[in-house]
Amino acid sequence: MRHQESPKRPAGLPPGQHAVERLPVLHVGEIPSFDAARWRLELSGEVETPASLAWSEVREMEEVEVVAPIHGATGWSRLENRWRGVRFAKIAQRVSPRETVRFVRVSDGELYDTTLPLEAMLESDVLLARMLDERPLAPAHGGPLRLVVPSRYAWKSVKWVRVVEFLREDRPGFWETRGFDGNADPWREERWA
Repeated sequence: MRHQESPKRPAGLPPGQHAVERLPVLHVGEIPSFDAARWRLELSGEVETPASLAWSEVREMEEVEVVAPIHGATGWSRLENRWRGVRFAKIAQRVSPRETVRFVRVSDGELYDTTLPLEAMLESDVLLARMLDERPLAPAHGGPLRLVVPSRYAWKSVKWVRVVEFLREDRPGFWETRGFDGNADPWREERWA
């Protein structure tokens, strides 16, 4: 396993944030059960090679460790998180997005989804993480697999990832259809549209 440096970002807390020691437990819907034998990660959309990966296949992919913050839109931030997982760029390479792809929609396969620009998803510290602080991600924090996008508010870091869809156009997700900003940059305080 390699340690991956995060892209250079401003140090400290974004405006309007305060540091917390523990991640709050916030989510939409019920925590899903996990059965490793039946679990699948669906990769689809505008790609050359759609895939449906078993948990064992995800576990076989090269992992990196990234130390990166997570910022909640309600004002909390946890700065020194040790995330371990598969770089999203490796997932993208596996399915070969077409040149027309501009956005990526990530979903728990049930109620929750969000969409981000492809370029944001390809940043070196964006992971499909399965570990936090050297432990498997707890179900309450998105285990077995959570998207981690350090450059955006936490609502963009989808818990319980089951579906990744490569899109030509933006498709507002759960919070964006309820008035939240689609870009979600904590340094610009992009909470509301």
